[in-house]
Amino acid sequence: MTQRSRKLVGTFAILIFVCVYALVAMALAQGRVTEAPKLVQTVVYVVLGLAWVLPLLPLIKWMERKDEA
Repeated sequence: MTQRSRKLVGTFAILIFVCVYALVAMALAQGRVTEAPKLVQTVVYVVLGLAWVLPLLPLIKWMERKDEA
């Protein structure tokens, strides 16, 4: 697969993942987190806001891999 094809596939995968992740994060944030103390809310929101990056790092590395020639 060429790098251009990997970027196309990866872009669609990222878009789908981020949309699904946003819905899950919103559902988690609207649960019991709203009743928690402000410090706990802040930590949860920071973790939820940054956690989407970790699963996508391997995909981004795969997308950026050079073509084999």
